Amino acid sequence: MAFDTRRGTRGARQPGGRMMALVNRWMMRRIRKSKGVGSNMLVLTTVGRKSGVERQNPVNYFPGDRDGDNWLIVASAAGAAGNPAWFHNLAAHPDQVRIELAGREIPVTAEQLTGPERDQAWTAISTSSARFAQYQQKTDRELPVIRLTPR
Repeated sequence: MAFDTRRGTRGARQPGGRMMALVNRWMMRRIRKSKGVGSNMLVLTTVGRKSGVERQNPVNYFPGDRDGDNWLIVASAAGAAGNPAWFHNLAAHPDQVRIELAGREIPVTAEQLTGPERDQAWTAISTSSARFAQYQQKTDRELPVIRLTPR
């Protein structure tokens, strides 16, 4: 598991601050309340690479296979030059990750996709979500695609 995507030299402003924290909390409540019905979002729980404290973030997901046995997420940071903090947490502790989806909590292992496997997943993601294709156009870093597989 590489987790080696470097910071870009250009990109959109990375979302953050108090307002973003409020929006994230609201989104996580919404995801939990809906139990995943009508949503393509999950709550990602990681362990801080420096603090060791659990962190939670709402994240869009895409099916990783036809059977629904794994999920793909993109560390887009809305097209910012840098990767989101949760990406660095995954890199530090890929085996200490959980997701909340469809009313259940699932322990998962994170793996960054590379090469043809990443290219194939990215084609499916950018085709199904124009927003992620736009994020890629805003930055010169390759947006990391991460596969989450149940442990």
